[in-house]
Amino acid sequence: MVLAKWLYTEAEILILDEPTRGIDVGAKYEIYQLIYELMEQGLSVILISSELPEVIALCDRLLVIHEGELKGELTGENMTAETIMKMAILKGGEGA
Repeated sequence: MVLAKWLYTEAEILILDEPTRGIDVGAKYEIYQLIYELMEQGLSVILISSELPEVIALCDRLLVIHEGELKGELTGENMTAETIMKMAILKGGEGA
């Protein structure tokens, strides 16, 4: 419901912080579909999530931030759970 209210503002960028935390699988699927539809319509979506499968599936570009520090950026085939975790624990993403 909260998401629907923001969509009526005709914003160009939507920031979603843990949009699927604490909801069931069926509701997650509906939110994912809505996010895809918004992106297809040209809306920019900034997704903040601690769920790796979620960010890998939904994002075109991924910024890895760990303990408040930007560790690096990933795109395309480089966005794997293993690469994300390595980047998060290494200083500045070195060796990822």
